[in-house]
Amino acid sequence: MADNRSVFQLVWGVALVLAGGGVFYRIPQVMPEIAEIEYFSGATWLIRFSFYLIGVMLIGGGARKIYENIKGDPPRDRQ
Repeated sequence: MADNRSVFQLVWGVALVLAGGGVFYRIPQVMPEIAEIEYFSGATWLIRFSFYLIGVMLIGGGARKIYENIKGDPPRDRQ
C-alpha cells in the first residue's frame, strides 16, 4: 500500500511540474487575447504577474513532492 501511495505522489509531482511548464508556455499566446478585452486592458500587468505566480507555485510544489518522494522523507502534514 505504501508503494502505491509513493508512486501516486511521484506521478502527481510530475503532473504539477508539467502543468506549471504549460502555464509558462501558454502565457505569451494567451495574453494578447486577454489584452483585447476592454475590461482587462488596464490590468494586463497584474494578470500576467498572476499567471506567472501560478506557474511558479505549480512547479515549486511539484518539485517539492518529487524531492520528498525521492529523498524518502514522510510528508510533513502527516503524523
